[in-house]
Amino acid sequence: MPDVNIRRLKTEVPGLDSVLGGGLPEFSFNLIAGTLGSGKTTLAHQVMFALANQDNRALFFTVLGEPALKMLRYQQQFSFFDINKIDDSIRFVNLSEELLSKDFDHVLSRIAEQVREYTPRLVFIDSFRPVMQLAILEQGVSVLHQFLHQLVIQMTSWQATTFLIGEYPLSESESSPLCTVADGVLWLSQSLHRDSMVRKLQIIKMRGQAHSPGLHTFRICNEGITVFPRAIIKQSKLIESAIKISTSKKRIAMGIPDLDEMLGGGLPAGYSLLVTGPSGSGKTILASKFLSEGIHRGEPGVIAAFEKSPGRLLSSKLNVLVREGKVGVIDTSVMDLSIDEIIYNLIGIIKRMQAKRLVIDSLSGFELALAPEFRDDFRGAIYRLTGELTGMGVTILMTTELEDRYTDLRFSPFNSSFITDALIVQRYIQIAGQFKRVLSVVKIRGSQHSKDIRLFEINNEDIVIGEALSGYDGIMSDRPRRRSGKND
Repeated sequence: MPDVNIRRLKTEVPGLDSVLGGGLPEFSFNLIAGTLGSGKTTLAHQVMFALANQDNRALFFTVLGEPALKMLRYQQQFSFFDINKIDDSIRFVNLSEELLSKDFDHVLSRIAEQVREYTPRLVFIDSFRPVMQLAILEQGVSVLHQFLHQLVIQMTSWQATTFLIGEYPLSESESSPLCTVADGVLWLSQSLHRDSMVRKLQIIKMRGQAHSPGLHTFRICNEGITVFPRAIIKQSKLIESAIKISTSKKRIAMGIPDLDEMLGGGLPAGYSLLVTGPSGSGKTILASKFLSEGIHRGEPGVIAAFEKSPGRLLSSKLNVLVREGKVGVIDTSVMDLSIDEIIYNLIGIIKRMQAKRLVIDSLSGFELALAPEFRDDFRGAIYRLTGELTGMGVTILMTTELEDRYTDLRFSPFNSSFITDALIVQRYIQIAGQFKRVLSVVKIRGSQHSKDIRLFEINNEDIVIGEALSGYDGIMSDRPRRRSGKND
């Protein structure tokens, strides 16, 4: 039997083609299903407007009581809508009258008549759920099965890529005859979790190609639907990345020479670094120095500022670099994000700018920006993010704030310090009646580093590292420690 090369149609829906495994198979029969209001019709229109042209005409059947004009009134609010394609390469046909006649043979013949006349390469029927429900109500399940069988035979003989859109719960995907015969099944849902709305898409099946498994979050905005493919870190990728990092001798300069010396010559390239400390200890200034040094060395950077706008957060020098487009900024003003949406946006701007450095300031704000259901496994979210981005060769600096507690020693409020490759701790101590800032390099995987605790000062948006503390092991007290002796 000769090999058959099935062409894949690019939907141009951001993120969807990646999830599908390269696009939609040409001449396939697809079901776009899901709950009420989950975005099925919007997805169908976005695909249709992307693919339709003079040589690839589209026919869109509606079986709703409302006219197509009303539906288009809302759909044209999206940027993908192109009024010039209506009646030129896209035709809308309303089947509500045929449906009300309860003559399902007439519905079939009307569909077939329009297809013969228009010869489309894309056919959409929205929403098909009312037809199925009416068929069962009026004439029983056997009539419905016969109707669906005839419809599917027609659709697979049209030399067109076809879509049925309908409201189906996920539980019906295993028993519905439509899902059984469909080449592809795309299931959309939306759920409310602690007053937060989250939308998800799942490819139940896609014949002839490997699609991305699991649930993928998506968002509906002015541009239409954007799908955020679920980041899956493969073990082989982690091993490959670890070998690449361990054999690389390249070091990343932090912009503070004394700190580079403490790190053993700089931070190893492709590492993730967590800088932790209380409010005002200098975490953000250190992050700004890290990005500014990258620009100086021809290593573009990106910042995700989750707590304040970058204009209020960064140094004046770095704000100039942001305005000049030398440092990229991702929009973190949108709440109820998913970790995959954040990774998707970061990967996009990192690739566009060919960035080598990334700052996330801070993890505390990052957690608050996530939709509540994604906060339950925040450590897992950090692991996926750092694994995906360091695998691209990006060096990451993350900050996190610790509560001002001076009676114990902690490294992270999320118990996540072990996930990162390197850890710098900043804190306050009391000496001679004054608070002093100190920092220490706690760990760098696979690398020697200084064990000193060193004083530092913040001077005109700069960090000046001073001498190492000697013989001091107190936290809040400036009294010398008593020596242990026989008379104690």
